[in-house]
Amino acid sequence: MFNIFSKLLDINQREVDRLSKIVDKINSFDPKAKKLKDSDFAKKTQEFKERLGKGETLEELLPEAYSLVREASWRAIGLRHFDVQLMAGVALFEGTVIEQKTGEGKTLSAIPALYLRALSQKGVHLVTVNDYLARRDAGWNGPTFALMGLSVGSIIQEGKSFVYDPEFSDSSHGDERLAHLKGAERKIAYQSDVLYGTNNEFGFDYLRDNMVSRLDEMVQRGHYFAIVDEVDSILIDEARTPLIISAPDTEPTDKYYKFAQMVDKLNPDTDYKVDEKAKSATLTEHGISKVEKILGVDNLYEKDFESIHHIENALRARTLYLEDKDYVVKDNQIIIVDEFTGRLMMGRRWSDGLHQAVEAKEQVPIQQESKTLATISFQNYFRMYEHLSGMTGTAATEAEEFKKIYKLEVVVVPTHKPMIRKDNSDQIYKTLRGKYGAVVGEIEEKYKKGQPVLVGTTSIEKNEIISEYLKRRKVPHNILNAKNHEKEATIIAQAGKPQGVTVATNMAGRGVDIVLGGAMPDRSADIVQEKYEQSAEYKKWLEAHEKVVKAGGLHVIGTERHESRRI
Repeated sequence: MFNIFSKLLDINQREVDRLSKIVDKINSFDPKAKKLKDSDFAKKTQEFKERLGKGETLEELLPEAYSLVREASWRAIGLRHFDVQLMAGVALFEGTVIEQKTGEGKTLSAIPALYLRALSQKGVHLVTVNDYLARRDAGWNGPTFALMGLSVGSIIQEGKSFVYDPEFSDSSHGDERLAHLKGAERKIAYQSDVLYGTNNEFGFDYLRDNMVSRLDEMVQRGHYFAIVDEVDSILIDEARTPLIISAPDTEPTDKYYKFAQMVDKLNPDTDYKVDEKAKSATLTEHGISKVEKILGVDNLYEKDFESIHHIENALRARTLYLEDKDYVVKDNQIIIVDEFTGRLMMGRRWSDGLHQAVEAKEQVPIQQESKTLATISFQNYFRMYEHLSGMTGTAATEAEEFKKIYKLEVVVVPTHKPMIRKDNSDQIYKTLRGKYGAVVGEIEEKYKKGQPVLVGTTSIEKNEIISEYLKRRKVPHNILNAKNHEKEATIIAQAGKPQGVTVATNMAGRGVDIVLGGAMPDRSADIVQEKYEQSAEYKKWLEAHEKVVKAGGLHVIGTERHESRRI
């Protein structure tokens, strides 16, 4: 095992060394890039397109183009790529999955690869896991692409589309920089050189395009190049998740309530067996006899096969699908909780009558089952792209799957500075009460010391138990789970402030940095760094930052192991 691990490290180091040499070439163009006027950047982009037309390759343009991107980013948004971020950008251009540690700046690393591929004028896509990130990143990176003469768009849920509007470039935070497109103008967003959007929206737009009656009603313009953010979540965890466009069926819904009441009469010891791993529940011989008596049939498996399907769904809903873990009841509806991100999956429903079985169990209005009109899995959708790459904080553990399924290699990119985080060993407790007591005691100790604490749980229920313990100890805290995920960015942004205590499900930290001292004050693009650092808001933040560093930085407590070692 050790030999295999050493071999993988050697292969990765060789790749890192190769990428470092390319970065050296990029750096050699920096003096030229620094001499350019702002108006020259768009001209350089046009020059690159002309050189491509004359036979040069993207690979030949890469060093100069990446140097241009780095300088444009510094001038437009005040962020200059580190060498390791350029290294990641080269790997992304080449069609590789990159692993960068949390906080190493994946969002910035993607810009050079998106820019270079966009020179082909076929449209490039950055795929994110949620609407917030799709809008934020498009708005945040918009000024950089605009300076280089490229257009940027964003597509999110409910058919909304946005394009970058330079009129709002005085704002340093994404959303305000985007102008909303009206109605059928989603097609315009797809004409952008660079388009940010969620995996769901790209997939559903593809399905809708396959259902139109006229070609001019299609919104997508092909599948040339995509960078998938949180690539392990989308291409591995959710790979087989089907995207479905459906129409309502006309079957009556009262039968679901009848079967929900029926399984309540069954004995878990004698009437059915539950397989938690396979998420299935089946009737025993004894259970079959009892159900046959209730339904008044003499052979259930010969005469009433449809009832068996409904009974097993009702059993699964009763025993395997739990409120505040697998779903929440909100506005009299059952809303699925994503097991990997902890977020609410608005509009998503379990298929084959399972969702209706859960609705019957919770006594909420039952929505009709649906007939499938069009469907595709994420795996099949993303394999259509001519060039595909991805980025995440955790890819090495899934390297074999990426290679086998998508023919994608994995590169672990080194951190900009040496890793100083301390990873402590697990502590095991005999009882839950003992564990919660120890967790809350540790939180209280760090809180009194002024050190911020981030506490991770696997479910909303456990989240709320710890919150209750903290209330009893009078420790102020924020709670973050699928019930209040709308406030996710705000809560996580403040998780690093002195004495900040945040209790979160595994959704925590997705795409929002936890800055020691709390969220940094906004800096408008037209304010120079020196003036910004003299402001009262910045000085106040710096004081909080230093206080947290002195207290020991962010203290992270994982209260239990997740099903996925990566999470």
